Amino acid sequence: MSAQKIEKEIKIINTMIDIYKKGHPNEDVESLRDYAVKRIEKCPRIETKTFCSRCDIHCYQKVMRDQIKQVMRYSGPRLIWHHPIQLIKHILGG
Repeated sequence: MSAQKIEKEIKIINTMIDIYKKGHPNEDVESLRDYAVKRIEKCPRIETKTFCSRCDIHCYQKVMRDQIKQVMRYSGPRLIWHHPIQLIKHILGG
């Protein structure tokens, strides 16, 4: 179960970062992508967690947390146009 959930979390974060990157081509977000994937892979609550924003543990360093919030604020509303099925699965899964 946890391997599948990790894979789904990584897929959605990669999708969101890709959308952000298209809208902000001059920004380097690859280090953020690598960091986010590492955090997802090491998540101690992967079995029971819903969304990271609702978790009582903050795995991200403050700077990276601010960056990922910026990516999610931009990409979240655009997911409906780029990947509607993935968005619905993410919302229902979370």
